[in-house]
Amino acid sequence: MTSHRIQAIRERLESALDPATVDVIDESHLHSGHAGARDGRGHFRVRVVSRHFEGCKALARHQLVFRALDDLMRTDIHALSISALTPAEADTREPEPY
Repeated sequence: MTSHRIQAIRERLESALDPATVDVIDESHLHSGHAGARDGRGHFRVRVVSRHFEGCKALARHQLVFRALDDLMRTDIHALSISALTPAEADTREPEPY
């Protein structure tokens, strides 16, 4: 089920944002026993590098990601940590630890 969710998240982000890179990490195991995990939805971390974020503030970038994931936010994802970068920002920042 986890690999299916990761693939679905990746496909949605790739389709909507044409990213240079997209990383999806399932962190659900870190939240076992958490009230939000009881309904079976997962906790994920995504790092998306896309030219679509150019000129956008953080809130607008997150909205683009949430729009791309749409119904998965109701059916498969309980919590989502987002790193949304432009290609220029990704070139100048240290990679995030996963």
